Amino acid sequence: MQPLIQKIHIAQDSSFACRTYRTPNFETNWHQHEEYELILITEGQGTALIGDYVGNYTVGDIFFLAGNLPHWFRKAHHKMIGSAIVVHFTKHFLGESFLMLPELKSVYHLLTGNNNGLQLQKTLQNKIAKEISALEKLNGLNSITQLLHCLHAISTSNEYQVITANFSLTPSSKENSVIEKVFEYSLKNYLKHITLEEVAAIAEMSIPTFCRFFKKNIKKSYFDFLQELRIGHACKLLQTGNHNILDVCYNSGYNSWAHFSKQFKQVKQVTPSQYRKQFKLG
Repeated sequence: MQPLIQKIHIAQDSSFACRTYRTPNFETNWHQHEEYELILITEGQGTALIGDYVGNYTVGDIFFLAGNLPHWFRKAHHKMIGSAIVVHFTKHFLGESFLMLPELKSVYHLLTGNNNGLQLQKTLQNKIAKEISALEKLNGLNSITQLLHCLHAISTSNEYQVITANFSLTPSSKENSVIEKVFEYSLKNYLKHITLEEVAAIAEMSIPTFCRFFKKNIKKSYFDFLQELRIGHACKLLQTGNHNILDVCYNSGYNSWAHFSKQFKQVKQVTPSQYRKQFKLG
């Protein structure tokens, strides 16, 4: 198993790192690092597990992650190519006093606020995608200026979704191994019927102990996590093709339309048909 704490390599002549990670280097399981991360997905699609957030990712998506926020971008299929341009930097990559400048007040709040994870949207997403792509080719002062420009644009915009907030976690490597095993099993089997007995056995715990362990580390119950995986899959089906909504229900691990409809609205705040309509309208 990969250790939870990942060491990011930053060259001695640089204050931050910006590089493309492509299969097999894209495949990093549930992990965290002290560096902040700005990630642009350039190939592949799958499930993003970020703190207590569970959702889909695809080409063009951009996420901003605070330092020490556990995450895992898991491809939809192991044979798929995964690739992303990833920027890693520490909170004080420009020096401890630099962020205290009045001109950088918004950037300071971005890096020190309670919103651990953001997903960029709309024109902000398109703008930052171009800037990250250009950043990878820059060096010296131009690279610092470009990154600072990205952070300022994010910090002064409202075109993003807060996907996780106030998330704090530093589990041991042993706990991380258990989380990975549970995630791996769940991601392979979430469209089937899964019982607490099954996942507790995988974690080598009693059911009550497992439930407490999962809630402590992921900040939600196991069945809430499973529900979000299934609703995420339903969203993909609703976005692609013209699947009958009842078929979407049964192909997303549910055997009751009423149960599916209720859970979908709980997670997405709209009905499945409203979600499809909103997606088509952009």
